[in-house]
Formats: sequence, structure tokens, C-alpha cells
Amino acid sequence: MSVQSKNIPAPETVHPRRALLSVSDKSGIVDFAGKLAQAGIELISTGGTSKALSEAGLPVRDVSEITGFPEIMDGRVKTLHPAIHGGLLAIRDDADHRAAMEAHGIGGIDIVVVNLYPFAATVASGATYADAVENIDIGGPAMIRASAKNHAYVTILTDPADYDGLIEELAANQGGVGLGFRKRMAAKAFALTALYDSAISTWFAGELADPLPAIFSTAGRRAEILRYGENPHQQAGFYRNGQRRPGVASARQLQGKQLSYNNINDTDAAFELASEFDPATGAAVAIIKHANPCGVATGASVLEAYERAFACDTVSAFGGIVALNQELDEQAAAEIVKIFTEVIIAPSASEAARAIIGEKRNLRLLVTGGLADPAEPGLAVKSVSGGLLVQSRDNGVLSADMLKTVTRRAPSAQELSDLLFAFRVAKHVKSNAIVYARDGATVGIGAGQMSRVDSSRIAARKAQDAAEAAGAERPATIGSVVASDAFFPFADGLLSAVEAGATAVIQPGGSMRDDEVIAAADEAGIAMVFTGMRHFRH
Repeated sequence: MSVQSKNIPAPETVHPRRALLSVSDKSGIVDFAGKLAQAGIELISTGGTSKALSEAGLPVRDVSEITGFPEIMDGRVKTLHPAIHGGLLAIRDDADHRAAMEAHGIGGIDIVVVNLYPFAATVASGATYADAVENIDIGGPAMIRASAKNHAYVTILTDPADYDGLIEELAANQGGVGLGFRKRMAAKAFALTALYDSAISTWFAGELADPLPAIFSTAGRRAEILRYGENPHQQAGFYRNGQRRPGVASARQLQGKQLSYNNINDTDAAFELASEFDPATGAAVAIIKHANPCGVATGASVLEAYERAFACDTVSAFGGIVALNQELDEQAAAEIVKIFTEVIIAPSASEAARAIIGEKRNLRLLVTGGLADPAEPGLAVKSVSGGLLVQSRDNGVLSADMLKTVTRRAPSAQELSDLLFAFRVAKHVKSNAIVYARDGATVGIGAGQMSRVDSSRIAARKAQDAAEAAGAERPATIGSVVASDAFFPFADGLLSAVEAGATAVIQPGGSMRDDEVIAAADEAGIAMVFTGMRHFRH
């Protein structure tokens, strides 16, 4: 049932007389409360906040004194009382509301300073189910929403970063708070409760093993406003959702100019690909351009891995993103800076490497403190007109024992190793994806084509270009293996790979014409394995 407004206009400026402070994050609260008290504003508080203010010598009344009722049930019930919520929700210029306040002895509360129990941090710490539930704040969101709804008269602060703003507002308005400021704080408050409830609902879905709940909620906190989006006429911002997965959102930027929208998108793609490779088994480097890899390689050192990745496509690597699965060292840094690079992202960087990168003032250097787990479950969300597409993250990871040899010839040990490497890379190439690899390095990549044959031809052409640039007699696809992210619907795609010199193929299988494709592979004398797992990436 809807409630109709009495159309009482909100005053342009209100002069607060009482403030209620109840915060979990107490940073800056004592200094801020002191300034409110100096402005002649009465302080009301609860629990630990009240104790902190009292110990600082500030005059403060406990909420229980206002309600005439003690905190009960281990503090679960303390502000949920008409003496509090009546003071928050009363329309001061409504005669009926004023009469109710007078009849019940309810005083107005004009400023509310609340931040919430640290639910997300509690869950991230590995807390028990019971502890997580206990850290679901009830009174805080209720006061925030009540205050934000009644922003015509009440100023709600949910962020210590806004404390100085309110003090400046009071000074500029002779002790008053303007309507514009109250509206901005109310909007921020509703966004906070949405973020908070989203974190709780996401946690509950995880606890219930329900990845696709009937009501899906997602929210984020803005980290920064970007210069523009994919193109200069588009506005853009970067938001963090609190997920602890190592990557571009949680990384520390050690130097360089602000990341752009495209930088963030590409850096995420690069680091997710580099994270596919266990650093304990060797170094791996991925070079990304427009969210597609233009070179990926493993090596005995980061330098070797970078040089081999770069050799795959020396043209496309210009202005790209470089991601590492190990620490950036001095030798690799010195090589990377020889061409223009937008971003380097790695788990860490040595002091010597930082010094070398520091000579390139605009080059962004990000460190993550760890790698993303390629097998970790999670959700991927994409907006469409009028809705959201939600799916589980592609966390499929193959091992040799999952492969099925379907040709007369089985792959050799080296071919098998390269096949697994190539398919791991193909997972991160836009479909239709074709990846040629040899000795743990890509030698040709075809991405994002409408025809799988075209992707195969483009990859082979890239390899030919790389051979000519290096002065090699023949392209590295000769004697390579090839991976396809999805099945070959016809034999022509496979034959194109054979023409390029591939000796072994890895693909999901599952086509109506699998028998024709297998027969073509047998006739060419190449080995082919099926994965049973597709890696479309749109």
C-alpha cells in the first residue's frame, strides 16, 4: 500500500540541534563530535561510541537515557525504539507529526552518524556462520534509511570522509545544513545499505550453494572516476565489489598515470591469463592487446618468458599490457621498457625493477601480492538491455588424464604438454579462437572471427609475419600444436591447421561431423585429442 505525500516542501536550510552517533569505524569520530559540540549540537550515542566520546571529555547522552529502556539481547536491541525513530522520521513542519512528538515526549534528531558492523570483513576473515550472522547490522541500516528518507530535515553521514564536509557546511550556513548537501548524503546512504545488503545476500547464496538465486543482487563502491570509457564521449567509473580475488581491482599501483577504462579491462584479462600458470613450475608472461593475448610463453626466467611471448607478435605488443606470474625482476624490466607498454602487472616487483620502471613516468606498475586461482568459483555478470546475464566464472582447468585421444596416433609427451598449454591460452582468447603453440610458447593466435577457418588462417599469417620479422626461414607453426576453443564443425578448419604445419590438435569435440574431422586428422597423420570442455569467450 502506497502512502501519499502531504506535499510539505523541504526547507532549504535546517539548523541541527541534536546528533546521534553510533559507529563501528571510529576513525575521526572524537574530533568530529568535538566540533559538533562546539557548534552547540547535543550529542547522543550508543555503546562503544558513547564510551569513546565520554573518555575524551565530551558531553554525551546515552541512547538508553533517551528511550528509557536499556540495551538488551547483547546489544541487538538498543536504537529500535519510537523515541529514536520518531525523532528521525518526524516531518517537522507537519502539525500532526509535531503533536505526536509532543504527546510522546519525542525530540527531533537532526544529524545521524552511523557506519555498519563490518560484515564483509568478518566473512573474509573466515568467521563461522554464527559470527557472520551476528555481524549483520540491523539497527544501523534502520537508522540510516529512516534518516535518508527524511533528508528534508535530517543529515545522514555514513562515511568518515564526509565529516569535514559537514563541518564546512555548518560554517558556510551560520550553523545550518543546505538541502543539496542533505540530498547528496541521503543518496550515498541508500547506496551504502544496498551495498551492505548485497554482500549479505551474496554470502547467503554461497552458504546455500545457490549460485543463481531468484533475486540476484550486485553492488560496488566507486574507487575512482575515470577520464572516459571505451571512447572519449562515454563516462566511466571503476567500482570495487569487495571480492578478495587478487587482480587489478585489489592491486597497488606503484607508479604511472591513472588507469583508463580500457587499461583496467585489458589488465584484468592479462592477469587472469598469467594466473593460469603455477609459478612453482616456471615463469609465465602474457602480453595482451584489446583484451586478447598477442603472445604468451613460459620460460626458465621471467626474462626468457617475456622474450618468447614478445616474439609471437612483435607488432601487436606495442602499447600492450604485460602480466607475469612471478616477481618482476631487473632483467625483465629492462627488456620490457624497450618498447612502449601501457601496464605491467605482477605479484611483486624487486627494488631494482621498480627503479628501471620509474624512469618511464607514465608506465603503470601494479603489484597484486598473489595470483588469482583459475579454479576458484565465482560469478561473471554482463549487462544487456533491460537486464543482466549471470554465469559462473569459466574455472575449467584441464589435466592430461582428462583428454581423450581420438586419432590413430597419440600425441608425444612434448606435444601433449604443448596441447595443454595452448588450450589454457585459448580459454582467454575471444571466440572463435585458434592458438598455435610450440615448446611452451604461442607462435600464432587467431581471435574473434566469425569463422573458425578465418581464425586459423589469421593465426598462421601472424606466425608467418613473425618469422619474416625475425629473419627465420620458416614460420614456427611448422611442427607446432594447435588448440581450438570449440569443436571444428567441418574438416576445413583442421585442414587449415595442417597446412600451417601443426602436428597435433586439441579441441572439445562434440560436432555432428566429428567422424569426418577425425578421419581428416588420421589421413594427415596428426594426433588429435578431445577435451569435452568448451571455452567460448565473447
